[in-house]
Amino acid sequence: MMDDLLSQDEINALLQGAASRGAPEEPQGASGPLKEIGSLFSAAAGNVMGMLAGRDVSCSSQDLLLAAPQGEISGRFEAQKALVFRFRCDGFDGAPMAILLSERTGLILADLMMGGDGKELPAETNDLYLSASQEGLSQIVGAALTQLSGLLGGKRLVPADARAKLEEEGWLPFPDEEPESKVLCLTVDMEIDQVGTVSMSFVMREREAGLLSEEMTARMAPPEQQASPASPRKEPAPTAPMVQRPQPAPSRPASQPVDVRPAEFAPLTQAEEIVAPGNLELILDIPVSVTVELGRTSRTIGEVLGLGPGSVLELEKMAGEPVDVLVNGKLVAHGEVVVIDESFGVRVSEIVSKAERIRSIGRW
Repeated sequence: MMDDLLSQDEINALLQGAASRGAPEEPQGASGPLKEIGSLFSAAAGNVMGMLAGRDVSCSSQDLLLAAPQGEISGRFEAQKALVFRFRCDGFDGAPMAILLSERTGLILADLMMGGDGKELPAETNDLYLSASQEGLSQIVGAALTQLSGLLGGKRLVPADARAKLEEEGWLPFPDEEPESKVLCLTVDMEIDQVGTVSMSFVMREREAGLLSEEMTARMAPPEQQASPASPRKEPAPTAPMVQRPQPAPSRPASQPVDVRPAEFAPLTQAEEIVAPGNLELILDIPVSVTVELGRTSRTIGEVLGLGPGSVLELEKMAGEPVDVLVNGKLVAHGEVVVIDESFGVRVSEIVSKAERIRSIGRW
């Protein structure tokens, strides 16, 4: 019986072994790529904010929160109101994502977008400031996704259905999901010279975060460890959008004779090369849609149904008046139509001011 008893040394050895088995090491495979995403988001936010403010911006800290219930995210904001910028990521199965920031940070971003210094802010967010902050957040998201595309072998990632909303207590980053749904939340604190510290949080669902981490891990693995059949298909890199050519519009029968004559367009001449400032390099590859609008008019449904070959639609603009150049539906410039060989083009004659571009957001 006595021979079956364990010695004290043997008991200590067993206890040490149990303790080591009860505290397994934290897996590091997923956190590395996700921290890389955090670095991209931090760099994009800092560069865009610095470009708008014209001042130095430094990232003071990053907080990566994994597998957190989304119902707890709103509690991370001291104030009840928060500006939530939601969008889908085209090129990644339309995954929903969001950027969260306090109302004050949203006001600072909007003021910088409109050429202010980020100091004289209104007491609360109005429609103009909400539209301006949405435009600034679109630039940050576009810059971050462009950089992420490079890590994924040129996969085309573009934000879609983007919309900013000022939320009050009880909100969720993803309203269509349950409060218990797990999300990844990355918070970045940025110090803006002469303005102060602002914070932004990037949120995505846990399942998309896992897929993105796996794909980034595969991309960053040594070539001999990459299995080509299982590697994600490489999509073409983002390309510059094509300029939409204005086409002759159909028209309606006129009750009185009208003076109709072909439009005369100025010949195309070589324009001076425009060099973008160095701090814009981060967002130069973001694809946008450029539209040229000759004019507009209103007609009844009956008049539209009565259109046929030879009909004439009279627009509100006079002949020779500059056409509008829209980028993503927003007025950015005026120009004149020119002919390039057998194709239409537009020579830009005037760039609208930043304030006018902001005011035009809700007009088109």
